Amino acid sequence: MSRTTRATQALQKAGVAFTTITYDYDPNADRIGLQAAEAIGEEPPRVLKTLMAEVDGKPVCVVVPSDREVSMKKLAAAFGGKSANMMKPADAERATGYHVGGISPFGQKKQVPTAIEVTALDEPYVFINGGQRGLQVRLDPKAARDALKATAAPLVT
Repeated sequence: MSRTTRATQALQKAGVAFTTITYDYDPNADRIGLQAAEAIGEEPPRVLKTLMAEVDGKPVCVVVPSDREVSMKKLAAAFGGKSANMMKPADAERATGYHVGGISPFGQKKQVPTAIEVTALDEPYVFINGGQRGLQVRLDPKAARDALKATAAPLVT
């Protein structure tokens, strides 16, 4: 498995310090983020999942702890919208250039507005998908927020 992806290249270009870790991706896992947390031996709140959604019909990226669910009401509010819904997997793949299970907020084909769960910023480090299935990047959550120019907001139920 290559540890160089568009995501890792984007982090390098932004000058963000990170390390990579690989794990055995299980395509049959019910919850991919939780499977990643278990596989790398980390607590689920430190392993963030990347989700693609739409707020008022416009694409957005959402980064939240793997053991939590996104509140559509809070998501819409974070972007100043009225309604939010999850993007269909095929649409998410087209929008990001990544495959489901390997979607990273970094290095997407077209960067879209991004929000990160505010509680993730309290962690000393987090893991975020590195742009392919079975690859995570470990980095400071504030550095991730800054590199993404992300809004930090309460997003989970």
